[in-house]
Amino acid sequence: MSRPEPLAGRAVVVTGAASGIGRALAVRLAGVGCPVAVADVDEAGLKQLDLPGPVLRRPLDVRDAAAVTAFAAEVREWAPAPLGAVFNNAGVAIGSSVLGAVPEDDDWLWEINFRGVVNGVRAFLPLLVAQDAGTIVNTSSVYGLIGVPYQSAYCAAKFAVRGFTEALRQELRGTGVRAAAVHPGGVKTNIARNARFRTDPEGRGRTHEQIAADFDAIARTTPERAAAIIHKGVDAGRARILVGPDAYLVDALARLAPTRYYDIVAGLRR
Repeated sequence: MSRPEPLAGRAVVVTGAASGIGRALAVRLAGVGCPVAVADVDEAGLKQLDLPGPVLRRPLDVRDAAAVTAFAAEVREWAPAPLGAVFNNAGVAIGSSVLGAVPEDDDWLWEINFRGVVNGVRAFLPLLVAQDAGTIVNTSSVYGLIGVPYQSAYCAAKFAVRGFTEALRQELRGTGVRAAAVHPGGVKTNIARNARFRTDPEGRGRTHEQIAADFDAIARTTPERAAAIIHKGVDAGRARILVGPDAYLVDALARLAPTRYYDIVAGLRR
């Protein structure tokens, strides 16, 4: 398959656009002339998003399949240019042991991180197929490449996004539509601060703020850098987009030591 058309000047859709990687993607792509349709459950955050050019802003809970489908219909009528990419990026986190998991918290995460991606794909894929062009871009994680203690729900959802996207990519062979999975490493966003923690899952007595600060200390990539990598990866037609040096390290460890990678990761953390 030949390289896709560059995203510059083409319409794009970004969910989870009120903060973090989604916000940085919206800003970057609007800056290269993309009409941008942005959605997030955080309506106040969307209103604060300052973007040049045509913008469609909609509060949206990606768990609501009917609402996502209605958003896609609105984008189809609004878009002043062909649709270049749909970034299914909305996501949340929790921290818990499997033994201490709260089922309602796990369900909340799975509905957003996996079902929200599926809803986005099902709503927007017909638009891309009809024009026989464009890319579905689904945000997984390095936690979709390896299993990590106290992140069972998050890993499950991100592995599911990876598998769903890879299956979709094979179904799209022979068409002009692509599917790409994004695997960010540590990115300096508010996901840890907005996560659900009932107690410190490691039993160290840390507060929610201390857990978030520990995440910030190992997060090496800015949202702006992440957006640049993702943008370039989509323009290059990549099926798997690794974000950050830690993502490349994790990917290599998963391949070279598929049952022992966490021994190495834990040693590096220490």
